Amino acid sequence: MEFQIRDPILVVGLGGAGCRLATSIKEGLGCDSLLISHDPKDLNHDSSKILINTNPVLNPSAYLIRGISFGARGSIAQRLESYSTIMIVANLAGKSGAALAPVVSQIGKELGKSVLSFGIMPFKFEKDRIFFSGVSLKRLKANSDCTIIIDNDALLDSNPDLTPDSCNVITNGALMHVVSTLKDSSLPLKTNILSTSKDISDIETSLRDSIKMLYEDAPPNNIKSALLYVVGGNKVPIGVLNSMVSTVSGIFSNDSTRVSLSVSNGEKSKVVLLTSIEGETRFDKYDPLGIIPKENALDWDEPDASVKIDLDLEQIE
Repeated sequence: MEFQIRDPILVVGLGGAGCRLATSIKEGLGCDSLLISHDPKDLNHDSSKILINTNPVLNPSAYLIRGISFGARGSIAQRLESYSTIMIVANLAGKSGAALAPVVSQIGKELGKSVLSFGIMPFKFEKDRIFFSGVSLKRLKANSDCTIIIDNDALLDSNPDLTPDSCNVITNGALMHVVSTLKDSSLPLKTNILSTSKDISDIETSLRDSIKMLYEDAPPNNIKSALLYVVGGNKVPIGVLNSMVSTVSGIFSNDSTRVSLSVSNGEKSKVVLLTSIEGETRFDKYDPLGIIPKENALDWDEPDASVKIDLDLEQIE
C-alpha cells in the first residue's frame, strides 16, 4: 500500500521551522498553507495563520501551549475541512511543534483526511526536548497515513564537523526535494526516514553517508523499501546509477525489500534516501513508556496537556 497525494492540498506548519518550511512548500507545490504557533514571530509570513495565545505567560510550557490549543480546535477543523490532503510539517524539537502536532494530526484524522506528516527531531544534546518529542512523534504517527522523520542528529553523528545550523540547512533541503516530487510519485504508508549527506562531489560517497545516517536510526532488517533520489543524476553515468541501486539492494538483503531510483536535474550531485521502516527505530526509545501497548494506556485518547485557570483566591494569613 502506498500513500497517494490528492488535490486540494493544505500544508500546515507548526512551530518556527515548521512554519518556514510550510511557506516554502506552499510556493513549490502551489498549494494553500496554514501556520500555527504560540509565537507571533513564527507567523510573520503571507499565509493563513492561527495564533495560540498564551498571554500573559511569557515562557509557556509545551503542555500549556497544547492545553490552550484545545480552545482553537474548532477554528483549526474549519480551516482543514475543504481539503483532501493535509500535509503537516512539525518541528518536534520546538515547544510549539511538539505541542501542536498531536492535536492538529488528530483533527485531520477525525475529519477523514489523508494526512502526510513530516516530523523534525531534536539533536541528542537537547536532552530536555527528547522525551516530549518522542511522545509527540508517537501520536503523530498514529494519526497520520504516512510519516516522514527528519533526524538532524543522525546527520551530525555522521558528520561531527558540521554545525547545527548546517545540519538544518542540509536536511531541510532534502525534505524540500522529496516534497517537490510528491505530485509525480507515491510514498510508502506509515513510517519513513529521510537521510542524506552534506554536499560532496563524489555521488557514491554521498550514498555511503546517507546509508550511515540511516543506520543511526534503524537496523537494516527493519527496512522494507528504499527510494533513492539522485539530485543531479542527469550528470551521473548510467553505470554508476546501476551500481548504486545494486549496492543498496545488497545491503538490504531481505528479498522483500524494494529499491527504486528517482533521478532529477541539479547543479550538484547528491543522494537523498527515503526508506520505509517496519519495527523499532531509535525514536521509540525517546519515550521510556513507549513499550506499553496503546490498549493498555489509560490516557491515550487525549494527549497530555495543562490548562491555565485563573482562580480568584484570597490569601489566607
